[in-house]
Amino acid sequence: MDPRPAYLDLLDPMALAKLGRLELIARQVVEGFVSGRHKSPYKGFSVEFAEHREYSPGDDIRDIDWRVYGKSDRYYIKQYEEETNLRANILLDASGSMAYAGKTVSKFRYAQMLAASLAHLMLRQSDAVGLVTYDSTVRRYIPPRSRASHLRAMLEEMSDTQPGGETSLGGIFHDVAERIFRRGLVVVISDLFDDVDRLLGGLHHFRYKRHEVLLIHVMAPEELTFPFTSWTQFRNLERADHRLQLDPRSVRDQYLQAVASFVGQLRRETGRMEIDYIQVDTATPFDVALSGYLGRRMARKKK
Repeated sequence: MDPRPAYLDLLDPMALAKLGRLELIARQVVEGFVSGRHKSPYKGFSVEFAEHREYSPGDDIRDIDWRVYGKSDRYYIKQYEEETNLRANILLDASGSMAYAGKTVSKFRYAQMLAASLAHLMLRQSDAVGLVTYDSTVRRYIPPRSRASHLRAMLEEMSDTQPGGETSLGGIFHDVAERIFRRGLVVVISDLFDDVDRLLGGLHHFRYKRHEVLLIHVMAPEELTFPFTSWTQFRNLERADHRLQLDPRSVRDQYLQAVASFVGQLRRETGRMEIDYIQVDTATPFDVALSGYLGRRMARKKK
């Protein structure tokens, strides 16, 4: 028997079951917050055929491709370019700092699970999803597709990617903003270790292009509380030659103030840009963090 493919480990069945109960909420968030599936008023004479997707209860039977049914004995819907669902791009940070684990899973593993679950959720809603993996440069760009089979390509890329290299978020965001031609949702999953002005400049580029942006800030508990009490050697995970040995108690207050200032500036500036900023830590199960966000989005929408 062939071993289970490693990429399937990124999809936790229990977590997906929990998120599955939020499917209606998630779809409404997509429709109300970013975009929704909407049929073109020009259907029938000025639309461009894009692809087929499997029929789902509630679809208009007039959209069924009966020729395909005759060949396959299965119902498929013709999907047109103007019959767009949400087009989303997930930007997964694979820089060296994401390898930090502490007493929990690594930030990168946590980010992989978040990205995989989001991709799975959006594809179930017939949205088109793409993936960007990056460190100081774009490693791989998989353009958005809405086919269910597209999930495997993204999971394989996530699974095969190992964190390493330096961070260059501002430059990456500018690069990716120029590659995405159609307005949609940009999901950034990162520990956001970069110069804050360059980082915000890159995010502004997405907003200038009229993309909706969801910024998921992944941090380890140790990065938030700095619990170290004895002399410790700290190593830069992005530059192996950078090491520092010190008494953490001597810098703890200064460190925590710097983190609070950084996060506070991110919250303020992303709020001004109407970007959803979510801070998560790797001690919180990723499905809890994700379902909590979806729930809050739905609650705000109802107000």
